[in-house]
Amino acid sequence: MKILIINGPNLNLLGKREPDVYGSTSFEEYFEGLKKAFQDVELHYFQSNVEGELINKIHEVGFTFDAILLNAGGYTHTSVAISDAIAAVTTPTLEIHISNIYKREEFRHKSIISKSCVGMISGLGLKGYALGILYFQ
Repeated sequence: MKILIINGPNLNLLGKREPDVYGSTSFEEYFEGLKKAFQDVELHYFQSNVEGELINKIHEVGFTFDAILLNAGGYTHTSVAISDAIAAVTTPTLEIHISNIYKREEFRHKSIISKSCVGMISGLGLKGYALGILYFQ
């Protein structure tokens, strides 16, 4: 099984950015633990702050990977183009959020990408990624 984790804007700052919300572990550190915990899964990771790069990556793997775990960050609430990219490929995508988007600002309560995803995990911290992998196994 091949799964790609895609993180969007500002998630490269995990471990430094708002540790009270996002924790003090970088995603790279967490990803190493995921690879050890799920040795039977071929895990890949991509992060970009650029909307078009996220879309290009979805197109690149969207017909060959078994699953995508996508934390689109702020693009969750604004990007019709990312939603369209998810809908255009055959690889199922699961929406992931580290924080509980419904406990945050009102504008974060609406996800534009949800309609194109198989589901959403929100508010469970970094553990949401592991739960996403378990969903697809």
